[in-house]
Amino acid sequence: MDDTTRQQKHSWDRPEGASFEDWMKSRVARVADRPYDWNALKFQADFDPKYRRAQKRFIGTGATGVASDSNVIPSENFTLSNMIIPAGGEGPMHLHVDAEEVFFVLRGKIKVMVEKDGERWESILGERDCISVPPGVYRGEINVGEEDAIMMVMIGSPKPVTPTYPADHPLAKVKRS
Repeated sequence: MDDTTRQQKHSWDRPEGASFEDWMKSRVARVADRPYDWNALKFQADFDPKYRRAQKRFIGTGATGVASDSNVIPSENFTLSNMIIPAGGEGPMHLHVDAEEVFFVLRGKIKVMVEKDGERWESILGERDCISVPPGVYRGEINVGEEDAIMMVMIGSPKPVTPTYPADHPLAKVKRS
């Protein structure tokens, strides 16, 4: 290993002067300590209430456009959050050009739709079902259950590029606030 590799700092490196206990405590994200952020995607819900959903961040800030959150474990290679989608709610079709995205359903029933080059596929995912969507494939989800659904979302980038919408989707013309 050369000197450059040895000197490289990572978000998971133990901070200088930190005790082992303090370092490990900084690596824990408890669900009770993080509120759902209903404002992360508020611009979508303001456009149409069916897009109302919330994010609970654990590792990194994800791709919702939230610039920073001091209450998360820093991301080095991926982000991890929970998304709550009310019954009948929808996450619009969107595209991540730079990262794989994983949806893991914790509670409820989610219909996932994916599209690429004019082809479309969809499936209903139940509790503990999961899908991995490659970069460059449009994806969207709808809560088809009768209760709030919660899914874990993992994106394979420490700071994903803000997603885009299909050109013919109404949200493609909406500006984030």
